[in-house]
Amino acid sequence: MSKKAASPSDKIKGQLRSSGLRARKSLGQNFLVDDDVRDSIIIAAELSISDTIIEVGPGLGVLTEELIKKAGNVIAIEKDDQLYIKLRDKFNKYRNFQIVNSDILELNLDDLVKNNHDYKVVANIPYYITSPILHLFIQAQFKPSLMVVMMQREVAEAVTASQGKMSYISVSMQVYSRPEVICRVPASSFYPRPKVDSAIVKFNMLPEPAVSVDEITQFLKVVQCCFAAPRKQLRNSLALGLKLDTPVAKEILDSAGIDYQRRAETLSLREWQALYMRIMARG
Repeated sequence: MSKKAASPSDKIKGQLRSSGLRARKSLGQNFLVDDDVRDSIIIAAELSISDTIIEVGPGLGVLTEELIKKAGNVIAIEKDDQLYIKLRDKFNKYRNFQIVNSDILELNLDDLVKNNHDYKVVANIPYYITSPILHLFIQAQFKPSLMVVMMQREVAEAVTASQGKMSYISVSMQVYSRPEVICRVPASSFYPRPKVDSAIVKFNMLPEPAVSVDEITQFLKVVQCCFAAPRKQLRNSLALGLKLDTPVAKEILDSAGIDYQRRAETLSLREWQALYMRIMARG
């Protein structure tokens, strides 16, 4: 009787076992085992030999190997000490590969890319730090030209939400990019299998921010304040977030041409810009 072929998950388990490794829940490690999903990421990234790629959380290198083949330079950021050693040894023969043993959120990103300002981010990132990682890249001095990122399906839906279903992450990401869901990814595409489905999101970075304001960081702080109580009417959430009297908040909204009874999720980027300008004009 012929021996049953090992499943992709079994192969990953075997690799971990033979290296004395295990998936660490504390680091959000869910390793991609589906080659079709990997290929979808690669296609979405539109790779060329002139590209520099930053990959966050390369894991066992399933995606890394394809990136090395198709891009000119690959910089992998791996926090797990043991995985770092495994990947360093596995890919040390490739001159276009560099691996950094660090937490991406503790790195000086601008120093990392100072010689490669034109770079792309391609990654299956740890889900528990998705938002901080996305904001790290979009707010960096040297921003990527493109990002293709695997994330939880509900987060993917949030970042790509249209007016009426917006959240802080929707606004902040759409100020800098045009995000689109490439495809949904079932939980069975990973080992260990996560409790939720995922999605590949492509962030087409904008040459200029989608809002014309003097201080983007301050603009986003205003947006974030208004989402502090997202189910409240805008006059109440604005008053709460900016510590204003409710009548003052209503007056600001009126001057911006925004109905005070609306909620933050219903505002368009243009309306956020108008609101910010009125707040700044008030001083």
